[in-house]
Amino acid sequence: MDSFLKVVHWVSMMPALSRKPTFIPSPSAETVLAESAGDAAFATTLAKGLVVLEAFAAGATTLGNMELSARTGIPRPTVARLTHTLAELGYLRYDQDLAKYRLGARALRMAHPLLAGMQFRQVARPLMQELAESVRGTVSIGLLDGTAMIYVETARSGDVGPHVPDIGMPIPVVSTAMGRASAAILPAAESALLEERMKTDNADLWSAYRDKYRAGIRQCADLGFCTCYGEYMASIHAVAAPLFHARNLKQSFAINCGIPAFRLQPGQIESEIGPRIRALAVSIRSLVNEAEPTIEPREHKKKTTK
Repeated sequence: MDSFLKVVHWVSMMPALSRKPTFIPSPSAETVLAESAGDAAFATTLAKGLVVLEAFAAGATTLGNMELSARTGIPRPTVARLTHTLAELGYLRYDQDLAKYRLGARALRMAHPLLAGMQFRQVARPLMQELAESVRGTVSIGLLDGTAMIYVETARSGDVGPHVPDIGMPIPVVSTAMGRASAAILPAAESALLEERMKTDNADLWSAYRDKYRAGIRQCADLGFCTCYGEYMASIHAVAAPLFHARNLKQSFAINCGIPAFRLQPGQIESEIGPRIRALAVSIRSLVNEAEPTIEPREHKKKTTK
C-alpha cells in the first residue's frame, strides 16, 4: 500500500515536478521540501502529510510520532499535528494500546483508481496464471516507479515457496530482472538519469549490482528477456521481459517469472523460461494493442586507470 501512496504523492506534486523526469521521485522528505523551496505553487503542508503516509511500509505497519519524525525528518510537533489530522480524516487509525498509528481504511481507496486505469491487467491475468501453474512459480507485472518496481498484478501456483509477491509490493530496480527489463525500454537519456538516481540513493547497492544491471539491459536487447540468479532473493531465480511503455500513462511495465531455484535444471531459465516469458509479453501486447517497445543503445563511460 505504501507504494501506491508514493504514486499519489507524485500526482499531488505534479506542477512542481513537471520540470523533472517523472520516473525519478525525490528520495526523502528533506529533499522533497528543499527542492521545492521558493515554489509558490507547492503545498508544503500537504506534501508533509503525504510523506508521513509514505513512511508506513511492510515491517513498519504501526508507528508513533517519534518514529515518524525520525523516518521523515519532519519535526515531531509537526508530525503530531499531521497524524492527528490524518486520523480524523480516516487515513490513519490510532491504536490506543500501542500509542501508535497505523494506516486507516480510507488510504486503501487510493489504490483502486490507479489499478482501475490499468485495464490490461485483467486481460493478462489468465495467461499469467497458466504460466505460473505450468512452471510452479509466480508471474507478475511491475510498474517502474523511481528506483523501484511496484507489483500491479501477480499470479502464482499453489506452492511457490518463500517469495509470494503481492500487489503494491516494491522491489529494487538494480538487483531484479523485472527492474532491468523495465529500465531497458526507457529512452537512453532517461535511463542515464535513472542510473544517477540509483547511485545517489544507495551507492553500495549500485556498486554491487551495476554490472549485472547493465548486462540485463543488454540481454533484453539481444534476447528479449533478462535473468536474475538469486540476486534479489537467494532462493529464487527469475527472468523478465519488457512489456510496454504505456502511451496514455507514460509509464514503463515489465513482466517476470520467479521460480524456486531447486526446481530448475541447469540452463532451463535461458532455454525454456526466458522464451516463454518473452512470448507471454508478446501475447499481452497483442491483446491490448500495444507496440513492441524499443530498446535504445546505451553508452557507458569506462573508468580509466593511470
